Amino acid sequence: MNTAQQNLRVQKWVAIISVLLLAVKLIAYYSTHSVSILTDALESIVNVAAGFIGLYSLYVAAIPRDRNHPYGHGKAEFISAAVEGTMITSAGVIIIYKAIQHLVYPVELRQLNFGIWLVTAAAVVNYIVGFFCLRTGRKNNSPALIASGKHLQSDTYSTLGIIVGLVLLSITGQKWIDGAVALGFGALIIFTGYSILRKSIAGIMDEADKELIGKMVIVLNKNRRENWVDLHNLRVIKYGAILHLDCHLTVPWYLNVHEAHGEIEALATLIRKEFGESLELFVHCDGCLPFSCKICSKQNCNERKFNFEKQITWTLENIQPNKKHQL
Repeated sequence: MNTAQQNLRVQKWVAIISVLLLAVKLIAYYSTHSVSILTDALESIVNVAAGFIGLYSLYVAAIPRDRNHPYGHGKAEFISAAVEGTMITSAGVIIIYKAIQHLVYPVELRQLNFGIWLVTAAAVVNYIVGFFCLRTGRKNNSPALIASGKHLQSDTYSTLGIIVGLVLLSITGQKWIDGAVALGFGALIIFTGYSILRKSIAGIMDEADKELIGKMVIVLNKNRRENWVDLHNLRVIKYGAILHLDCHLTVPWYLNVHEAHGEIEALATLIRKEFGESLELFVHCDGCLPFSCKICSKQNCNERKFNFEKQITWTLENIQPNKKHQL
């Protein structure tokens, strides 16, 4: 089973379980009339919608590349995450409105213990599903699954807060606690939605993923080969689970075509080993120039024009576009 199929399978389970948990939370709300539980139910409605949107986006992302989409259909995942982020934020606004309304006009609550047990069970299931979602999403570089996993786990944390509030309410009898808890977690939900929305827009706009590039730089420095005189103009673009990486690799000018290609293959093997097989590399091979001698640590080079002075340590700042290293 390839990564696209794995992602699709996990998202199917997310959609199915979201429907079941929504039913549980609606039962809990109608049993208790608690606005805090309504908060949880509203977010679950978003879970259901987002689950099916994510499922469709992963289906589209799994379609093989074609003439009209030479880089594949992976961007659909970012669009899905953007829609999910928007929906989460909207749910947060509705929750805050309902919480304020409940604080002004309190409602008599009932069967709190029954409602607490229902939402507790839902929280446990949510966390487990979110955990598997995040693990698979990070393993397969799937923005849609990562967004779903974060959403499910944030839903779990908000549910736990709601449970604490309901327990305090049942002990003290203070009705305002219900509205106050809903108000606080409505704000938290808005923040979660904004975070997902911000990251998805960054992916659509091909914003540089500094965390990912930083990890690559560490791996490249640690496993640097003697013939890798320099590396620059490194860029990474995400298309769903597929990473497209291009860069310029400087090698000794006297290597023949096969030898230079061997260095590129070594680079590709290293990156795939560390970051997964769903990776495409486009490497432009440069022959070294006389100024490269000062930063080239190659031993026994018969073509050396200048003495070696210092090897350039690649960093997040100096390996990206429009950088060519020389002392």
